[in-house]
Amino acid sequence: MAYKIQCDKCISCGACAAECPVGCISQGENCFEIDKSACIGCGTCAGVCPVEAPVESND
Repeated sequence: MAYKIQCDKCISCGACAAECPVGCISQGENCFEIDKSACIGCGTCAGVCPVEAPVESND
């Protein structure tokens, strides 16, 4: 299952983007964003985020 970033929690530190093994996370207008079509659902982003912004997407 792909992940998404909860913008209300994201502090734009970039930890998730730096650790993503497929490079599907980038800085968006208000917070970091995950390209759901490229996300492999590994959870690395959730594991490194200090504020638990990445969550599994039900979309």
